[in-house]
Order: sequence, then C-alpha cells, then structure tokens
Amino acid sequence: MKLHEKLAVVAACLAAARLLVYLLRANSAAEPPPQGDQGAASQVAPRVRAGLITRQPTAFRLLRPPDLNPPPRPLTKRRKNAASDRILDEPLFRLHTWHGEEWMHLAVVACGDRLEETMTMLKSVLLFSLSKIKIHIFAEDFLQPQFKKSIKAWPFAFKSRVDYNIYPITFSAGKPQEWKKLFKPCAAQRLFLPMILKDVDSLLYVDTDVLFLRPVDDIWYFLNLFNSTQLAAMAPEHEIPRIGWYSRFARHPYYGAAGVNSGVMLMNLTRIRNQLFKNSMIPTGLRWEELLYPLYHKYKNDITWGDQDLLNIIFHYNPEYLYMFPCQWNYRPDHCMYGSNCRGAEDQGVSILHGNRGVYHDDKQPAFKVVYEAIRDFPFEENLFQALYFPLQNNFLKTVHTLCGRLPQVFLKQIEQTMRKEYEHRVIRGV
Repeated sequence: MKLHEKLAVVAACLAAARLLVYLLRANSAAEPPPQGDQGAASQVAPRVRAGLITRQPTAFRLLRPPDLNPPPRPLTKRRKNAASDRILDEPLFRLHTWHGEEWMHLAVVACGDRLEETMTMLKSVLLFSLSKIKIHIFAEDFLQPQFKKSIKAWPFAFKSRVDYNIYPITFSAGKPQEWKKLFKPCAAQRLFLPMILKDVDSLLYVDTDVLFLRPVDDIWYFLNLFNSTQLAAMAPEHEIPRIGWYSRFARHPYYGAAGVNSGVMLMNLTRIRNQLFKNSMIPTGLRWEELLYPLYHKYKNDITWGDQDLLNIIFHYNPEYLYMFPCQWNYRPDHCMYGSNCRGAEDQGVSILHGNRGVYHDDKQPAFKVVYEAIRDFPFEENLFQALYFPLQNNFLKTVHTLCGRLPQVFLKQIEQTMRKEYEHRVIRGV
C-alpha cells in the first residue's frame, strides 16, 4: 500500500473516533440526572457539609437520607415525681419547625455588673432555639446603651429571629426604693411583669445566671400542659425536704414540702392579671397588683430571699395555681454539691443550668464555670462541635474530681443531643 493511501486510512480512523466520542457525549448529556437518594445526597451534601462541619464525629453523621415528612411522634411521656408523688408531663426532645408569626417571650432583669452574664444567657438562647423570640430586658439606665451595643454586634442570621425591647426599672406599687433593695438589686422587678407587659399573654422569666442547654421551645411547651387553673410554673427549691432551706429555716409560709425556686418561671400573664388570689390578710381574694405591697409589708421582717419568698407565700395559699417543673429545668449547685439529688438530670441531662451562688465567677463549682465560659467564649457562627462542644468536653475532664463534676453526663448529655438535633435540622433544611 502506498504512503498516501496509508495516510488516508489513518485520517478516516481518526475522524470516526471523533464522531464516536461526540455521539457518546451527546447521549450522556441527554440522560436525566440520577433520581435516587445517593444522587441527591452527592449533589447536596458537599454544600451542606461545607457550611456546617469539617470534622464530623461518627455519632453525628446522618446514616440515611432524612425523612421530610415523618409520622407524628408523641410529645410527652409521663413519669412520677418521687418528691411529691405527682404525675408530671414532660416534653420529649423533638425536631422543631418554624412557627410562622408565633413568638416566644423571654424576660430578664439586669442591674449592677450583670451585663456579661445576661448576654451569655441570651447567647445560649440564640444558639439552639429555632422559633422567633421577643426579649424583654429590664435594666438600669447606665446599662441600657451597653445592651443595645452588644445586641447590635450579633450576626444578622441570629438577629433576624429576635425582637427586643429594653425597659427601665419600675415598680408600680409601694415605694420603689424598698422594692429595689429587696434581696438582690432589682430582683423584685419580676413581680411587676404582669402589670408592665399588658399586651403579652405568656412569658418565660429567667435570672441572669441561667444558661439554656436545649431550645427555649421545649420549656415553652409546658404552657400546653397547664390545667384550667394553673397560671405559673417553677421548679422545687430542693428535692429532699429534710435538708432543704425552707423546710429548716423559713419563718413564713412556703409552697409544698420544700418551697419553689423562682430563677426560672413560666407565666401565663393573662391568667395572672385576671385571677383572684387567696391570702392571709383579708377573707376575699386580691388581684395580683393589689396583693404585692400588702404582702411585702406584712412579711418584710421574715423573708430572706426577697421576691422568691413572696412567691412562695402566694402559692402556699394558692397551690392549685402552680405547675411544677422537674428539677433538670432549673439545675443548681444544690443539686450536686452535697451529692446528686436530681434524678431527672441523671437520666436526661440538664436542660437549664442555673449558676446561683456566683459559681460562674469563682472556683467553688468548676463544673458550672466550665459550661459558662464555653458559651461565653464561643464565637458566633463558628462550628458548634469544634468551637463549643469539643472544648467543653475536654475542659470538663478537669472537674471530675469535684462532686458536681464527677457525673459529666449530667452536664453534657442534653447539650450533645441539642447540637445533634440542630445539625440534623440544618441538614434537612439544606436538603
């Protein structure tokens, strides 16, 4: 075969090969993209993972595609409270959805040097809660600009789910200076919230030294469990009456066998405003705004814990108006510093941590301080696992020699579950 004939054959072969490649590419482009779960996951997962986590523990991986229309799950379980033999309804952890125009209302009162503590509490609210929240901050005049500046510094993704108002400290009955000096500065302000927030139906009040380790949505759900007479909810002051403060030292009436702690208080303000309260002063009932100052005037020489004592007196005479939280919704050093006495926290983990006695700022209870500092120092929009949970877990190892730190699952269990649910929720939203 001559040279020019050989070159012609080679050229024809190359042309045929090019045509074949072109046809194969056209056929592959005309095929629809894969419709199975693996195809969808391969397209979505890289974008989701890039925005959420770079080092994902095996325990937090989604092992199968999320079900976007899961069947309804029971929201409550029933358990018996050993202290009171009452049957309590307790909300189970559930995946939350956006509630449209519904709002949760949260109130806090800050005076003196409580700015940092209050902002750390609010950060714990923002990190985990998914529903929209209206925050009502009652603060002394010099603190108000500092609150506005701190809230303005929040990232837009968090601010977009929050509305807030800042109010001056005001007392609508009696002498303001008496109320302001009752126990801690300004703490009595919580007693006047039903009269000040007249347009708010329900409200969660918390002290500045409270930290949420799960969504506010879950404690807000307790409002659905109130019966026809209950208008407020609090946790017991102590689980064991024989060693509780009220049962040993109180010189005034108090609720139940061990009293209640008012650091976390869920209120139906509409019911409080409309109800008549039995009391020891007159045979007929008094409305809330009529009751406060006469009650204070009668017991002012007998109360130690200020507004909390007044609430104990009110619900002593009106026990049917109060719903009792389990202790893990207001977990304090008293629950572990003399030995563990909150079974609910041992089983399910702490839902709300209450660092009273100043334990966030000294070294008496390092387990509480470690949680506080982890949330305080967490940079907004950083990875929750890497920048919050892993440092918290590592630092908690330094506290296991203490009574409160020897049960790390009490402090870590709920926050781990909360972050896992938050991760799953973000993945589902991304998909």
